[in-house]
Amino acid sequence: MTTRLRGITWDHERGRGSVVAASRAYAESHDVEITWEARSLQAFADQGLESLTASYDLLVIDHPHIPHAAHAGLLAALPDGEGPAAFVGRSYESYRWDGAQYGLAIDAAAQVAAYRPDLIAEPPRTWDEVLDLAADGAVLWPSKPIDALASTFTLTSGLQGSDAGRSGFGDPAAFAEAWDLLGRLRDLVPAECLSANPIETADRMATEDRWAYAPLLYGYSNYAREGFRDHLLRWTDIPEIDGEPRGSMLGGAGLAVSSRSAHPQEAIAFATWAATGDVQRGVYALGGGQPGHVAAWQDSDLNALTNDFFTGTRATLEAASLRPQHPGFMEVQDAACERVHRALTGREVAAPVLADLDRMFDSLGDRG
Repeated sequence: MTTRLRGITWDHERGRGSVVAASRAYAESHDVEITWEARSLQAFADQGLESLTASYDLLVIDHPHIPHAAHAGLLAALPDGEGPAAFVGRSYESYRWDGAQYGLAIDAAAQVAAYRPDLIAEPPRTWDEVLDLAADGAVLWPSKPIDALASTFTLTSGLQGSDAGRSGFGDPAAFAEAWDLLGRLRDLVPAECLSANPIETADRMATEDRWAYAPLLYGYSNYAREGFRDHLLRWTDIPEIDGEPRGSMLGGAGLAVSSRSAHPQEAIAFATWAATGDVQRGVYALGGGQPGHVAAWQDSDLNALTNDFFTGTRATLEAASLRPQHPGFMEVQDAACERVHRALTGREVAAPVLADLDRMFDSLGDRG
């Protein structure tokens, strides 16, 4: 008898095509049929899991939701599987909470950089070079509230050499330098960047001939695949700090199983299978996905398909920063996004912004 599962993912080729392709392949050797529905990118970042876990067996989710969802008993604990070394950077770690694994890192991402190889031969490697190119009117920077916070988190983490948000928000000197850089960048890019997200920015770069580079935006390997848009984007590491592309705020997506599923064993079996190296570098990636498994990031055929997206950005992923893991983090993140964006828009100086962020992040208490 066929087991029928329902899954919810996010509405983009990367989030939708990947799991649909994997589910079809799985059905060829298992009596399991999975129907996938999609929600918007904004809902993916914002929507709570209480209602979703009541309706779906499988959920593709953003890792900052894990502590609250696990603490509330909404997700099933998963087998540890291959462990953290099998997934790029800290992707595996980001879905772990209180000693248990509640998601498998089927999708890996962080803020990286993108450029048009037909417009510039080589991308900037330092922030001085980025600002020089921005002064020439060739740079975009997606900085709607969540992306503005991400960039602030990335630069603060990179400059202080450790994750932001662990003691207050960050070291005052590192934050001040980060804030100065972002303020200078804000003044050199189009004003509409303050309401743009990474997908909108990548689309603009790939369809217009003016924009040659973006220094901080979440990577999408789809734009590195021939024929996806009018022009190809190449993806590379973020600008260096002390010779390293460090501090990028980790993103990505994980596959979780609802604790309320009527078929938990079947759902867990599919999730575990979908996170294996052969699936990740095969049907999942070929379906448009951006896998998290190291085997995919090292696969020569997949790198050829994506014009070296994975080899070109891996150093950034390996040196990425991780947001605090805490059941109350999403409320803090929402407030921090609003505060950072308002301050960027209003051209506020660093000190009062950091004071407010410190209070927000201190409210989380001990978070490791």
